[in-house]
Amino acid sequence: MDQVGAPRRNTTHDWASQVDVDHLERIRQNPALFAPCGVGHLILEVVAYADDEAEARSGGWCSITLHADGSIAVSDNGRGTATVVDCQGRVVKKPVMVSRDLRFFDAPNAPCLPDGHPRRGMSVVAALSKWLVHTNRRGNGSWTQRYEHALPVTDLVPITVGETTGTIVHFRPADVVRVRGNVKIDELLRWTASSAHLSVEVNDLR
Repeated sequence: MDQVGAPRRNTTHDWASQVDVDHLERIRQNPALFAPCGVGHLILEVVAYADDEAEARSGGWCSITLHADGSIAVSDNGRGTATVVDCQGRVVKKPVMVSRDLRFFDAPNAPCLPDGHPRRGMSVVAALSKWLVHTNRRGNGSWTQRYEHALPVTDLVPITVGETTGTIVHFRPADVVRVRGNVKIDELLRWTASSAHLSVEVNDLR
């Protein structure tokens, strides 16, 4: 966690945009555009961030768990989502779930994910999920936060999780996404086998 009042340079997200309601609503109104092949695309959006972390650290792992209630949990052993303490002593995290990824969203040269569709960022997952719980483990502080229909419904809740770092993104795709296509294990295994840096395992508990 960075020091109190430390200035933040915008890299992947705008730190000043804590909840971009218009951005999230645009995604929610266009599931065919932002999750063209259904649930699988949302999983790949999350895995792409784990892959970024693995590349930055010369290797890493990711676990995808499909639950009986239709939710999916994606865990990784990266550095965790960046946080900062503001001048009022509050912990603020990089707004990865509720604002656009400056690298990819609306970028004409955005890379394609393994399903052949453009990468747009984690906010797509939050906006197109009934609920999402983001658990973050940093070297000097860990927390969890819940979202419902794209909007945060809790503050950052501190947790104790030992000495490991990484993230868990546990989400329940909205029905409008599920009807576009549910998860096919063979496709998921094929898609996630392409990373040169990330080792992926898939657990089917359905």
